[in-house]
Amino acid sequence: MIKGAIFDMDGLLVDTEPLWQKAEVKIFNDLEVPMSEEKCRSVMGLRIDEVVKYWYSIYPWDGKYPEEVILDIKDEVESEIRKGIDLLPGVEELLAMFYGKGLRLALASSSAHQIIRAVLDVTGIGSYFSEICSAESEVYGKPHPAIFLTTLSKIQLNPEEVLVFEDSFNGAIASKAARLKTVVVPADIDANDKRFDFADMKLRSLREFDESTFLRMQKSQEV
Repeated sequence: MIKGAIFDMDGLLVDTEPLWQKAEVKIFNDLEVPMSEEKCRSVMGLRIDEVVKYWYSIYPWDGKYPEEVILDIKDEVESEIRKGIDLLPGVEELLAMFYGKGLRLALASSSAHQIIRAVLDVTGIGSYFSEICSAESEVYGKPHPAIFLTTLSKIQLNPEEVLVFEDSFNGAIASKAARLKTVVVPADIDANDKRFDFADMKLRSLREFDESTFLRMQKSQEV
């Protein structure tokens, strides 16, 4: 029986990916790193410290320590979020449906606590979640399953009792590695990417996950 659900945040609940891409392109280009939106998409789902470390290994720059670049990017993204950001279609309806059923809901994001706080402050959805977890607190970020294992422990449920909602390939890998039933909602640009076919369900939007979908998932858990 499904007793809980774990949600990613960036690209799933709110469309922060363009904000991350804009910030990364701006700040990396200032360092003469040839960054593009396509390159940003190639590391979606990773923590920002892992992203910076990765690009530094390819394009070592001068002038700023990687730790300073991480802070610059996070501050830039937080500033943009606090100007206003909308929930993606179907988010509040799905959270309300699960909350009304008494499911334990948790957020498990690769974003730093600073970014998670900004999103929850602006959107007002924090009250739906019993646990808020950031991969910033883990030794390894996604695609390592650490954040999902930590979140499972905090909501005190077994893997077979939980659904995970993800939008990134790295996040989906992490979820499946934790033996969790995984629903993916890829960005439009990745909607036909065959890499996502290993997920238990693929949706175009969270609006597609309604009461009948939930009942089907419940029955599949019982088989």
